Amino acid sequence: MEPMLATPAARTGALPRGPQWAYEVKWDGVRALADTTTGVLRLWSRGGRDVTPAYPELSGLVDLPGTVLDGEVVLLDGGRPSFAALAERMHVRDPRRTAAFARSRPVTYLVFDVLRVAGTDVTSRAYDERRALLDGLPLPDRVQLSPVYPDGDELWAVTAEHGLEGVVAKRRSSVYRPGVRSADWVKSAHQHHRTALVVGWREETSGSGRLGAVLLGAHDADGRLRYLGRAGSGLTGALATALHAAVTAQPRDTCPFDDDVPPLDARGTRWCAPVVVVDTRYLNRTPTGRLRQPVVRGVRTDTDPDPWEQQ
Repeated sequence: MEPMLATPAARTGALPRGPQWAYEVKWDGVRALADTTTGVLRLWSRGGRDVTPAYPELSGLVDLPGTVLDGEVVLLDGGRPSFAALAERMHVRDPRRTAAFARSRPVTYLVFDVLRVAGTDVTSRAYDERRALLDGLPLPDRVQLSPVYPDGDELWAVTAEHGLEGVVAKRRSSVYRPGVRSADWVKSAHQHHRTALVVGWREETSGSGRLGAVLLGAHDADGRLRYLGRAGSGLTGALATALHAAVTAQPRDTCPFDDDVPPLDARGTRWCAPVVVVDTRYLNRTPTGRLRQPVVRGVRTDTDPDPWEQQ
């Protein structure tokens, strides 16, 4: 089971307009399908991984039998979703630790679509019909409907003002197409985000032995590992510790990239197998595909890395 995906807008803020479109906030969290069709709750990540144990506070979803919901798991910090705060707990599976997190920093599941209701497949119904079905569901604690807005330009301005990630436009007549990146959904973010592979790392220049920067990469359509750039921002605290442990467990003697790495970036780099996935935020990409001002936001185990072509 895979979620439907949105197509990036041609340029930042260039969302489709007109009464045939509805607009939703693009939330800064983790995409998840909530599935109760087997009689128990399963939360599936975008990559098809079972992430149910990480979020025990969402267990009330089991009271919606035979249903599959699509939404975003977010952790609100000061009233706004914080991916950094969510990253602290999204990989935890120990029941005692997840229970403690659920009490101290509970997540919210923001639902924006439905694939199945009480055993009936509704993916062939129009977006507006599916939203009407969502309105009639008795959602449990920690689960909310993601609001729908009629004016994309106004929502774009409001999300920018409040520091939210962006906006998704959805064609009101569109069906739900699992696993398809469709032009019926168009997304635009105020800042760019992508997942990337960690391919090398460097220590802090102080000689402390701590992680100072990582070299990022992505596979292109031909399977070649391409260089995205070096990122040092965001590597602090628990994230730096966890990422350091992950990359040092996958050492390589030679550079895995299939294209050239600038000598300044390669100097002092320790290479690792390209298996660790991180979430990044960046300003834009250069003509050669490098990320400008990348910031590492967290390790991802719930999804695959974005391809080289993904902006």
